[in-house]
Amino acid sequence: MASNGLTLDTSGYRCPIPVIRLEAALRGLADGAQVTVIADDPVAAVDIPYFCREAGHRVTRLEAAKGICVFLVTRGAKSA
Repeated sequence: MASNGLTLDTSGYRCPIPVIRLEAALRGLADGAQVTVIADDPVAAVDIPYFCREAGHRVTRLEAAKGICVFLVTRGAKSA
């Protein structure tokens, strides 16, 4: 997990809720701030990276237990 920044646990929620919560969290952060997102919806593995690319944020998928997606998202300069 990221040592700095916010952790957003969206376990138990189905898409699009993880993306909506991530977008809301990013709006309140400065450029370069990081959010670790935890999701157990398999669709999040596609939706979160897609949202990040479209909105101008960097995203890295981190190692996690089977069935869990963990992403480190770095807020870009483009508005979410």
